[in-house]
Amino acid sequence: MLAMTVADGALTATQVPEPAPGPDEVLIEIAAAGVNRADLLQAAGHYPGPAGAPAWPGLEVSGTIVNVGSDDNAALLGAEVCALLPGGGYAEFATVDAGLVLPTPEPTDLVDAAGLPEAAATVYSNLGYLLREDTGRKRRVLVHGGAGGIGTFAIQFASRLAGAETWTTARADRAAKLQALGADRVIDYRSEDFAALAMEAGGADAILDVIGAAYFEPNLKALAQDGRLAIIGLQKGNAAQIHLGGLLAKRATITGTTLRARPLEQRRQILAEVFEHVWPALDTGAIEPVVTTRIPLAEAAEAHRLMAAGGHFGKIVLTAK
Repeated sequence: MLAMTVADGALTATQVPEPAPGPDEVLIEIAAAGVNRADLLQAAGHYPGPAGAPAWPGLEVSGTIVNVGSDDNAALLGAEVCALLPGGGYAEFATVDAGLVLPTPEPTDLVDAAGLPEAAATVYSNLGYLLREDTGRKRRVLVHGGAGGIGTFAIQFASRLAGAETWTTARADRAAKLQALGADRVIDYRSEDFAALAMEAGGADAILDVIGAAYFEPNLKALAQDGRLAIIGLQKGNAAQIHLGGLLAKRATITGTTLRARPLEQRRQILAEVFEHVWPALDTGAIEPVVTTRIPLAEAAEAHRLMAAGGHFGKIVLTAK
């Protein structure tokens, strides 16, 4: 089968053996693979895959189940699905634990479904508490990087599922699109001070941050009392100083997470909860994948170039056929 392997920091189309599913796994004939910033880091040698995962990138795919490793999963044969992978999605076939597979939502094109698993699991695992905790008031959520794959999903989740007042940071020319997804306020990070604006409004109850060190101090300022900051990316630095007094005064909670490094049982549980709490909104179209760019698998290097340049909107997917 064709796979986009990595050699000397470059993606190369290579013929590799087709994988066989293990006892708890299924084999997916891939229709498309979602492109994530972690893939760029892996290709550059900065984010190696976990032990046992294929050496090439790809954290999410969509496609058709064509083989199973156990009769217990025989009912899945022929199903159109999307799946969360530890790696190896940049290929024509991939094996994955059956507990990391979700059915393609009813109104969603199979190719576009490749852009769902990583975003849905990341957003739910960091903001899912908004669905479980009733504060008796409308909360304010700030999503950084609103125009990206995670951001476009998080805006819909916060506004349409959690019913939160949803703010985001993005370029001004993205405002109309982000407002259509549910953003109540779009802050142009190039010319506006999001921390000052948030403080004037009473602060953000939750912040989802993909930026990292450059936003750490202003994020703390932007938090409301008892606010929660979830750091899920380090696009602009991984070392920051913290003012502990401000942290204590606000009773703030700071978490840092990655999805791929979680134990398998945790990832299975997250996907099960995503299916229960988020998938119904996808089935009705209340939330939808935002896929604006499709690129053939063999041209994965171009997809990485586009993501690195930062001009894309929503998700980029690689089509395997």
